Amino acid sequence: MSGSALNDAEKLPIKMLSDRLLVRIPEKEGERRSTGGILIPATAQLSKRLTWAEVVAIGQNVRAAEVGDRVLFSPEDRYEVEVGGVDYIMLRERDIHAVAASRIEASTGLYI
Repeated sequence: MSGSALNDAEKLPIKMLSDRLLVRIPEKEGERRSTGGILIPATAQLSKRLTWAEVVAIGQNVRAAEVGDRVLFSPEDRYEVEVGGVDYIMLRERDIHAVAASRIEASTGLYI
């Protein structure tokens, strides 16, 4: 493959399929520090801790979330992918536990 063809291939549009969501963990929430000052990555397993992420793309069969929503998921249920130098996480809709969005009317009374 020539250099020009390779650059064109890297810029192909991506379409999410079926019930898949592509999410990104916000930078400010991505890493945290332990009380001893040790840096803990957002995807590190910490006693089954669930993680919030922002939806950046969805497949045509996703019904519960929209692009821009925040979803709660278990880091154990993820596949990581790099697109254009940015790390994303691929999830199935059934792997999300909650959706946070301003458009949601019925809620638990909790807010993030």
